[in-house]
Amino acid sequence: MKLYGYWRSSAAYRVRIALNLKGIAYEQESVHLVKDGGQQHAAAYREMNPTELVPTLVDGDLVLNQSVAILEYLEDRIPNPPLYPADAGSRAQVKALVLDIACDIHPLNNLRVLQHLSGHLGHSEQERDEWYRHWLKVGFTGLEAKLKRTAGSYCFGDTLTMADVMLVPQVYNAYRYQLPMAEFPTIDAIATRCNELPTFQEAAPEQQPDAV
Repeated sequence: MKLYGYWRSSAAYRVRIALNLKGIAYEQESVHLVKDGGQQHAAAYREMNPTELVPTLVDGDLVLNQSVAILEYLEDRIPNPPLYPADAGSRAQVKALVLDIACDIHPLNNLRVLQHLSGHLGHSEQERDEWYRHWLKVGFTGLEAKLKRTAGSYCFGDTLTMADVMLVPQVYNAYRYQLPMAEFPTIDAIATRCNELPTFQEAAPEQQPDAV
């Protein structure tokens, strides 16, 4: 498999974690989201992924975008260790946590949104960062309440699930943008516990070959 991504992309970070947890060997191809005006806009990459976003996973003839679709593909293709519970109700609860992050938190803070705020709309860096922290806080407030009901050592009980794969990159961003994490002790404790594991450590942005 080949993963096209960027070291600090949250969505690529998720996929790296899952690949590590599944024990899947893969190659990385850097798509720098800022250099050269954003390499995701280059014609060759746009041909492969018309959305001009990362990540893109290539597995043989399959070319797949959207991190959650990639994660579910990896789960189906390499079912062990499982990252979703076996029973339908628990699986749906984990998937809801995944979508809380993928649909309601992350899109508002995606790089292209931030670039639009500070570029086309003319907002200052301070205003852009306040936007980021506001929507992250809104999302984390609901997520913290849900995790208080479902968490054990990890997001859903004491077994790693896809919810943990999603959570850790979002907490990385929270620290990067200086969101006060004392307000979200359950989220923070889970992320800390995950980051003690080699599979998560090896996926961390600073450990990637294109990190600057």
